[in-house]
Amino acid sequence: MEFESSSRIWDGVYHYPHLFGGIMLTCALLGFSTSYFGVQSLPYLLPDLRIFHKKNYEKKRIRVYMDGCFDLMHYGHANALRQAKALGDELVVGVVSDEEIIANKGPPVLSMQERLALVSGLKWVDEVIASAPYAITEEFMHRLFNEHNIDYIIHGDDPCLLPDGTDAYALAKKAGRYKQIKRTEGVSSTDIVGRILSSVKDIKVNKECSESPCHGKSENLNDSQGRESLAKGGHVSHFLPTSRRIVQFSNGKGPGPNARVVYIDGAFDLFHAGHVEILKSARQLGDFLLVGIYADQTVSDLRGTQFPLMNLHERSLSVLACRYVDEVIIGAPWEVSKDVITTFNISLVVHGTIAESNSLLNRTSDPYAVPKTMGIFRMIDSPKDITTTSVAQRIIANHEIYMTRNAKKEASEKKYYAEKKYMSGD
Repeated sequence: MEFESSSRIWDGVYHYPHLFGGIMLTCALLGFSTSYFGVQSLPYLLPDLRIFHKKNYEKKRIRVYMDGCFDLMHYGHANALRQAKALGDELVVGVVSDEEIIANKGPPVLSMQERLALVSGLKWVDEVIASAPYAITEEFMHRLFNEHNIDYIIHGDDPCLLPDGTDAYALAKKAGRYKQIKRTEGVSSTDIVGRILSSVKDIKVNKECSESPCHGKSENLNDSQGRESLAKGGHVSHFLPTSRRIVQFSNGKGPGPNARVVYIDGAFDLFHAGHVEILKSARQLGDFLLVGIYADQTVSDLRGTQFPLMNLHERSLSVLACRYVDEVIIGAPWEVSKDVITTFNISLVVHGTIAESNSLLNRTSDPYAVPKTMGIFRMIDSPKDITTTSVAQRIIANHEIYMTRNAKKEASEKKYYAEKKYMSGD
């Protein structure tokens, strides 16, 4: 207490030297007069020096803005937004309108509402602006600065060019309010569309092989390398998972001793709005949401060799990026055993009403038999009727449009990788 009072006095001396000097001079004169007349009243004449205590003004929060189409949301998008959030205190995300995407890139796969659900569901996003423009116009830039109090506009180190070849972020750079982040290697929406289009060819190959011998192909279909080649059709994932990336996406904490742990499992392939909504519903049933993510081999056995479209580590990061998820089991078992329930102290196992049609379900035992016997299993309504297959079918139904679009995008991506340089700060 004595130290605190002394601190306040010295703060007063520093910030109000003239006033403090005057008070000290008055005190000195009073001290002389009271000493002369024998009056001991000086302590009661001293003012409360706490008025000089320096106020701790709250530091201004830095607000950053990043926009994008966020079509076929993947862990690359999530990592970009994670990096953007690290450059400020609050992250505002603009989701480009369908009309702007059509004019600049071609038709989007996901609707505006689906893309909004995906972006809003990310743990690093604080606010969302719907129907943002593709290019940062002067009018929109002033809106960001004045209405939304944005300090900096963020984009990746890969070029974002308008149809006329100009830089979409030229005005932000000119204003000195632009910051750049590192692009996440190994994935892009173009790459994912390519995987889906290749899966169509793989289905045809499988059908032909079932009807007649596939010389030079059938001998490799059962080994892991052949399965991967068939599944990705020349679009094998180039993502190199690291422990640091998993830590960056993780909440970094486990459930409390009395927490109600809810468990939900699945493939979570091609992460979509339906996944976000079912995870939100599951999280509301407890204190901690644990998500089991099936291994690649399990997904292939369930749905065919053309699946999964995203590998295990890619799917794990997409799920970890969701704000409703606390932890994931990477390569979860198909059956929810008593050991799994005990190990993770699971209170409730849930499953959505909307799911992929899995051929394995008709040939194996019920994967939820144990939690059902224990009375801790519950079916929950899926808020959206979207599945990975239904999203893929949108691309397949318009494959000519997406093949043309991908051909242009793949050329620009090859150029980017050929010219890219190392950039730190990820």
